[in-house]
Amino acid sequence: MNTSGRVLTTVCLGLSILLVIAVGFELKTTAASGHGNRASRGQIVPVLGDENKSSSAGRSLGHSQTQQGALKEKTIGETRKNIKVLNDFPDSQLIPMMNLIAASLGVKCNNCHVNKNGQWDFPLDDKPEKNTAREMIAMTLNINKTTFKGINEVSCFTCHRGRIRPVSLLELPIPEPTPRPAGGAQAAAGAGAAQPTVDDILNKYTAAIGGQPAIDKLKTRTMKGTYTLANGATGSYEAIQVAPDKFYIARGSQQGIAEEAFNGSAGWQKDGRGVADIRPDQLADLKIEYQFFRDIKLKDQYTRTNVRKDKLNGRDVYVITGVRPDKKRERLFFDAETGLLLRRMGYTETPLGVLPDQTDYEDYRDVDGMKVPFTVKIAVVGGFSTATRKFTEVKMNVPVDDSKFSKPTPAAGAVAPKP
Repeated sequence: MNTSGRVLTTVCLGLSILLVIAVGFELKTTAASGHGNRASRGQIVPVLGDENKSSSAGRSLGHSQTQQGALKEKTIGETRKNIKVLNDFPDSQLIPMMNLIAASLGVKCNNCHVNKNGQWDFPLDDKPEKNTAREMIAMTLNINKTTFKGINEVSCFTCHRGRIRPVSLLELPIPEPTPRPAGGAQAAAGAGAAQPTVDDILNKYTAAIGGQPAIDKLKTRTMKGTYTLANGATGSYEAIQVAPDKFYIARGSQQGIAEEAFNGSAGWQKDGRGVADIRPDQLADLKIEYQFFRDIKLKDQYTRTNVRKDKLNGRDVYVITGVRPDKKRERLFFDAETGLLLRRMGYTETPLGVLPDQTDYEDYRDVDGMKVPFTVKIAVVGGFSTATRKFTEVKMNVPVDDSKFSKPTPAAGAVAPKP
């Protein structure tokens, strides 16, 4: 067995002890009535909106990472109590890492954290699983640093695959290895079949959704609909956007209406607890996620791209892999026949591994000369990990009252929520 094999075996044995570190994300989400980050609540698709996918460290959690230098973000050790291992990492990465650990082991926050009478005591070390988790985190960080030259090749998921105890035995019967196609993948795809370039695919997408003249006319967009979470909970959703980056989002649930907005220079949020400014790192994420043309003007969003042909739900697709200026990787899946965007995936690096997020676009309809998906399915790691939005009304270029983006005056005696 080579060195990497022995290391991975050690990881599996060691991680079998790990029951899970505190999933602060879920606790934070509960405490904040659903205001968290993308990894915690899901991604907001700017063109299509989102119910509970608003936020930050995780919503597209890598966004805040690119802002850390400019914002001089505090470390986990500076902002949290009783931190032993993750002290020197940016605070915005704590929740995504907790999400990654919890999802990898298939557990909840209470596996490591203490909850007394409905109140979480995060610093408390009463549960031995918490110290075990610290040991496993340190081991994983060290393995990636010393064996894989700092690349996150090993994570909790490497061995656990959604189980508290890692998979350590082969499952029988063992499937036969898939034979490699003769002549390589290109031959299998069809010799002589010319594959389109990235520009060809993006140009076809532009034409498929309405063409450049229609895109150039876009100034405003309003959307109304409903969302359904994985647990069956439903609510209302409304989004108002003005190019290039103003937005107002309202999500309704049994707890009431939660609002978020950006007026071009400042962001605010409002819920049953009051009104507050959106924290800078969260606002950086929101501005990217709600950028008016994010799912429309794709060409200028990546510094490097490549393309390959693949299958998605039985359909031929072209997959463009792109690297953004903030170094985050994304994959865009375009229907080979219609040219429409079917899926967008993001991959965000954390010190403990890579967090994926996925958005699927379905039921494209014509709205004022533009093709718009009326069903959007989102999957992220942590929190409301799966959400389906169905739009009943989408309008383009309608008048929008600019006061909609202005921060409301807090009611007398109201307590402002923590951002």
